[in-house]
Amino acid sequence: MVNINNLKKSYSGRTVVDIPSLTLKGGEIVGLTGRNGAGKTTLLRLMLALTKADTGCVLSDGIDVARSERWKDFTGAFLDDSFLPDFLTPTEYFRFIGRLTGLSPSASDRCVAPYAALLEGVDDVLLRHLSAGCRQKTGLVAALMRSPRVVILDEPFTYLDAPSCETLTELLRAYIAAQPEALILLTSHDADLLSRLCTRRLVMEDGRLSTASDR
Repeated sequence: MVNINNLKKSYSGRTVVDIPSLTLKGGEIVGLTGRNGAGKTTLLRLMLALTKADTGCVLSDGIDVARSERWKDFTGAFLDDSFLPDFLTPTEYFRFIGRLTGLSPSASDRCVAPYAALLEGVDDVLLRHLSAGCRQKTGLVAALMRSPRVVILDEPFTYLDAPSCETLTELLRAYIAAQPEALILLTSHDADLLSRLCTRRLVMEDGRLSTASDR
């Protein structure tokens, strides 16, 4: 589903991503962990063409993400608050996301409905007036609502309370069960959570990857 080849990125002479080869397959929930500054977020940004690589490429379903935008049709992502327009309400934002792929407002509402449990407590007010946890929930649902084949999430459990973390865990498991061709890549500092949720775990250190465990 996703192939990374000779991918490198440096800032001010410091290499933050150096991945000779990596293949992520459909049906996987891949957890990426590592210390702050290890390069995790930079890797995700390279995978979403938000940052330009120094060398190498990311192929998503055979499409070079730096050379074409066709991969966006089957990709959902949430990295941080910068993805959220704070002048919209959650409902307006979900309908905006749906409109990008030709969905009517009612169709967008139907796509959001399966995630009602995660959205519990999220008021339909301007996003800038919501708590960090409620904004996080909104961004996560927006990433999932179109049922994309590739899902990329940076620290999705941040700002969530324990019940919401459990709800999200179950939703991600159900997502892969319903779409066995899909791929979910997420980062977290919680190694125990990753061991319970993920089918593969990777550790990033100084821009390089190693395998933590498989099951």
